[in-house]
Amino acid sequence: MKKYTAFVLLFAVALGAFAQTKLAPKKEQDYYEIKTLPIPKEIYLEVGGLATMPDGRLAVSTRRGEIWIVENPYQKTSHQTYYRRFASGLHEVLGLAYKDGAFYCSQRGELTKISDTDRDGVADLYEPIYQFDLSGNYHEYTYGPVIDKNGDMWVSLNLAWVGFGEGKFAKWRGWFVKITPGGKLEPFAGGLRSPAGYSFNEEGDLFYGENQGDWVGSGRVTHLAKGEFAGNPGGLKWAKEPNSPLKLSLEEIQDNGSPMFEAAKKNPKIKLPAVWFPHAIMGISTSDILQDTTKGKFSPFPGQYFVADQGQSKVMRMGLEKVNGVYQGFAINYREGFQSGILRERFGLDGSMFVGMTSRGWGSTGKDDFGLQRLFWNGNMPFEIDMIKAKSDGFEFSFTQPVDVNSVKKAASYAIRSYIYKYQHQYGSPIIELKDLKIKGVEVSADRKKVRISIDGIRRFYIHEFTLKGVLNDKGEPLLHETAYYTLNEIPAGPTLVAAAPEAEIKVIVTARTVKNSMGYELGIAGLLKKHTCSACHAKDSKLIGPAFTEIAKRNYSNQKILELVYKPNPQNWPDFATEMAPMSHVPKADVLKIAGWINGLRETESLKNHD
Repeated sequence: MKKYTAFVLLFAVALGAFAQTKLAPKKEQDYYEIKTLPIPKEIYLEVGGLATMPDGRLAVSTRRGEIWIVENPYQKTSHQTYYRRFASGLHEVLGLAYKDGAFYCSQRGELTKISDTDRDGVADLYEPIYQFDLSGNYHEYTYGPVIDKNGDMWVSLNLAWVGFGEGKFAKWRGWFVKITPGGKLEPFAGGLRSPAGYSFNEEGDLFYGENQGDWVGSGRVTHLAKGEFAGNPGGLKWAKEPNSPLKLSLEEIQDNGSPMFEAAKKNPKIKLPAVWFPHAIMGISTSDILQDTTKGKFSPFPGQYFVADQGQSKVMRMGLEKVNGVYQGFAINYREGFQSGILRERFGLDGSMFVGMTSRGWGSTGKDDFGLQRLFWNGNMPFEIDMIKAKSDGFEFSFTQPVDVNSVKKAASYAIRSYIYKYQHQYGSPIIELKDLKIKGVEVSADRKKVRISIDGIRRFYIHEFTLKGVLNDKGEPLLHETAYYTLNEIPAGPTLVAAAPEAEIKVIVTARTVKNSMGYELGIAGLLKKHTCSACHAKDSKLIGPAFTEIAKRNYSNQKILELVYKPNPQNWPDFATEMAPMSHVPKADVLKIAGWINGLRETESLKNHD
């Protein structure tokens, strides 16, 4: 009898484990894998630039002024990689390119060509192509070059950090410049703040990523043409130069906290972003941008763009379309969990992506000081949003797999809202003009891979946030990434959707008692921390981009005080953290107070531990 009972219990446990495995939701690593390239302990590979070489080697430039050549970076023959120092004595190399047997890099004050003339594997010729003005301000980073099809070199110049005003010390800071192989500089576009990453797409159009800061309410990607102004007036002093393609002054810039599109209505020289990346929700420090030109080798999304975030140590995906000649599109998560803060992305010869990282002074969720990893798609097809396109009265979603029709017809499967940010000289912005939106109709294509939704109240120039929590595929599986953000710069013409309204949304109120799980998180609180992206910057017991919740608990703030600081942060309270917290006034008051109560409860938990 005992043997029979034991068998039944063992069978039940095994069956439960099988069911749990079968029903477990898919994760990013099930499709998008990361491999780490080992780095010798004596090498501080704080990656500033990457260049893939045609012979299979990888070149890496560093913030410490070195260039290293990595052999066996694809780890085909073994897991081991080999490093040779090619160049040294440079000044913070934040970009690297390889062309015709020579390297080109942007030091802080110089665009330099570096060659190995005697072929011994070590650089012996350093040729200055162009020397930039420098004031010595720590924030005068220089990025690039990116070499175009004509052989010209493009460099972006970071603004100095001196606060409000224009003419921030050194010439052409806050600008994109083009430099010919002969060393002639041509200013291209202004209004940049911290343009760490940029690239050209297959059509030859230039896109760059911007970081939150003064005049920048949130991270964003902008398409820039010659003579356009990206929004930050810090470098407008140089618009007065005779060869400037942009003629604009600080006095012409509206500074009243209204959205950026309102300022652009009065001054058409202001170029609106193609895609916003909501701050602390999608990222906190936009870095490199690469279009997937690997024809299906790198990802299931050929032609789309992969945007890195330094602070949150992740790669995001961006899909673009042109409406009325204007770029716009969506942002969605792709792969988190890198070892440090991502600054550089470059495709390898096999279609994988090399990812170069550094976090010194900038902070990141990845805990290492630096790193070098490789991201690749294993060929399995995830259930994902493939593309989002704007329609005259809503949006059309394409999916990688057929959807379950019953799931997409339910209004409860969707949560949609729109919002925007302030355009102001103050650092960053809270979310403003938040509005919940309702679905009027749904239409499903014959192959069930496209779903068009008609929405009541779409707004031009606003970010439209979609959470498709209830949308399932044929197998009843949810989306790998259920939330996307579309920036609607233009509303296309065309017929409106003629379809029956979706099933009525049933509002369900669940009252659950507070229970603590084995990790010390109260059920419900963990969900709130994830929903409102608190866990992107804070952990319970350890320091990330922001302080641990246990450290906040030690400050003895009241719940109301925590609410005030969430809505209006005071960076002076935490001087040891390089990244300032953004205002999170869009988070509902009730949710903030629940989280605040949980934080203050941690103080009591620690007290009990010490007492025991």
